[in-house]
Amino acid sequence: MHIRKATKYLKDVTLKKQCVPFRRYNGGVGRTYRAHGRINPYMSSPCHIEMILTEKEQIVPKPEEELAQKKKISQKKLKKQKLMAGE
Repeated sequence: MHIRKATKYLKDVTLKKQCVPFRRYNGGVGRTYRAHGRINPYMSSPCHIEMILTEKEQIVPKPEEELAQKKKISQKKLKKQKLMAGE
């Protein structure tokens, strides 16, 4: 392309009278590093998230009455109670 034609073309492009042709690059063929024959390799690990949680300290006193009233019940008696409650 001659210089006169190139400068005219450049002016037309800047004034949006002509466009510059190009082929869009789609990233090529490429493969993912973990897709070794599996149907959907991203199902098990869709993303990586790191969460840091803290718990506020709140002291709650335990009632003494409930501790004294608790009794141990055998598994057989528990099953019988569940059966009786279900009927």
